Amino acid sequence: MTRAQIVPVRISHIRRSPVDHRFTHRSLQWLVDLDDLPRLPLGLRGLARFAADDHFDRESEPGKSLRAKLDDAVRAQGVPAPTGRVIALLSPRVAGYTFNPLSVYWCHDRAGRLDYVVAEVHNTYGERHSYVVRTDQAGRASVAKDFYVSPFNDVDGDYRLSLPVPTADGRVSVAVVLERPGTPPFTATMTGRARPATVPAVLTANLSTPLAPWLVAVRIRIHGIRLWAAGLPIVPRNRTRTTDREAA
Repeated sequence: MTRAQIVPVRISHIRRSPVDHRFTHRSLQWLVDLDDLPRLPLGLRGLARFAADDHFDRESEPGKSLRAKLDDAVRAQGVPAPTGRVIALLSPRVAGYTFNPLSVYWCHDRAGRLDYVVAEVHNTYGERHSYVVRTDQAGRASVAKDFYVSPFNDVDGDYRLSLPVPTADGRVSVAVVLERPGTPPFTATMTGRARPATVPAVLTANLSTPLAPWLVAVRIRIHGIRLWAAGLPIVPRNRTRTTDREAA
């Protein structure tokens, strides 16, 4: 587990309209090399297990590695598979369950240069979608939203992404801003500092933030109930982008 790092993070969401709703929670993420996924000692594997089935295409052939599934996902969007190292920020299975609202993959070329970044989004309906972006020197990129995530947001607007490579001292900072015409932006951030995933570090992190993916899933549903109770209307899942509807 020498390359793997565990990342205690703070996750913040800010929604300004039509209901002002803000929160910050602690959680756990891991930074891993897709060619060297960590495997905890027997007896501790319930605290973190990395399974390819938890990512990308659900219908892919059994036994494919997470790296192979990433390669397939980017090729499906007309992008060559990465030729170098791929570092991922994601949540493993904990006590048999995981939920990855956002997983980030920094894909490098053979020379070690960052080529592009893959942002994999999961919604609470079990659906998955990937955005492949080429970031600027500050780690920023923009992409049109084309995947239904929240029952309170239409599939309209654009994402402003901030996905800088984690720093040498372990700083991780990811931000997603959803911008839609006439609506204040919705902002989500995830920040933390990675540390080597030694057994003591993994035990300490899981004691301070136990059952992290379970709590993320529960909290999302609790916040959804609060927004619904505050009068925020639910957007049907079959809606497409406004531009697509207008062109039809």
